[in-house]
Amino acid sequence: MIGAIAGDIIGSVYERQNVKTTAFPLFSEGSRFTDDTVLTVAVAAAIMEGRDYGQALRDYGRRYPHAGYGGFFLDWLFSREAEPYNSFGNGSAMRVSPVGFAFSTLEKVLAEAGHSAAATHNHPEGIKGAQAVAAAVFLARKGVGKEQMRDYITGKFGYNLEQTLEEIRPNYSFDATCQGSVPHAIIAFLASTDYEDAVRKAVSLGGDSDTIACITGGIAQAFYRRIPRYILNKTQDLLPPDLLAVVWRFKIFTGITY
Repeated sequence: MIGAIAGDIIGSVYERQNVKTTAFPLFSEGSRFTDDTVLTVAVAAAIMEGRDYGQALRDYGRRYPHAGYGGFFLDWLFSREAEPYNSFGNGSAMRVSPVGFAFSTLEKVLAEAGHSAAATHNHPEGIKGAQAVAAAVFLARKGVGKEQMRDYITGKFGYNLEQTLEEIRPNYSFDATCQGSVPHAIIAFLASTDYEDAVRKAVSLGGDSDTIACITGGIAQAFYRRIPRYILNKTQDLLPPDLLAVVWRFKIFTGITY
């Protein structure tokens, strides 16, 4: 899941100041982890510890209350009753990459992705977005080719993955829904040549840059199986010890190499 976290950090400074190009600094003084990272770590911890997803999300979210959560999630995070709020925001998709890495069958991945989403995002589109991303990570991890991945995700989830980045980029703006960002993140991966290129293409679309790059980065890590060392080092340097410890535990837990 370090690929998703690196994407989040790289995209963090461009969320409100979009760049419509792949030629941009990967890291700057403002680069930071956001809610995408915190909740991705929470999902990984839930998997490893056999915990309820909602409990883990609340645990880690409350540790980092200023990470940039959406208003509805923030209300949920500190509410007495942890009931889902029928969201179809891309929060369910941004945090789900650990599911694609952790389970051994596509059926299990889809089921767990649905469970991880439903803790908050129990709208059908919220669940679909999480399942599509987790499935993409799983298929990439298993060595399935890009065209087969495109066909599966299109057939299973109904996303249009035929657009090119050049068609999307000029008019694309901030859209924090699953349906308005998950397909675009997957397209950025499909058009890429390596991990860094995937994240650069994701950020270049504009919109919700950190979340799109987080989604793309998780898939790209699974597919390319190599993240440049300078990206790994900087990403790890920007994580606090408790979050980094979960990342390392998850690496051992899954046997992931990068």
